Amino acid sequence: MTPDHAHPIDPTRVAHARTRLPTPDETARLTGLLSMIADPVRLRLVYALDVAEELCVGDLALALEVSEDAVSYGLRLLRSAGLVTTRRAGRIVYNRLAADFPPPLRDHCLRQLVALTYSEDEARSTEDPR
Repeated sequence: MTPDHAHPIDPTRVAHARTRLPTPDETARLTGLLSMIADPVRLRLVYALDVAEELCVGDLALALEVSEDAVSYGLRLLRSAGLVTTRRAGRIVYNRLAADFPPPLRDHCLRQLVALTYSEDEARSTEDPR
């Protein structure tokens, strides 16, 4: 895409911005990752696995108050993105966040961004005691 104008008002800042921007490929990977957790069920699955460490499909369905089908589908997508792994114990398959689940994603997207959605009074009443 070519710019609408060829003469920047502040060429130094334009050059600085260009050197700091992610590449189109990096941006595509990031938006893919963020869209993966932009679904309410998938985001709640990530939250549940963050706080409970590992759960089976049935327990996740109970915790989220959704169907096992919805949980299974969400987990399948999260596994394909490399965000969730499984562990089998007999006939039960436990799901957990991948060992390399990005800590900034967990800390910023899961905790801080959700906190921004609360009003100031709600935020005080739901603060994490950890």
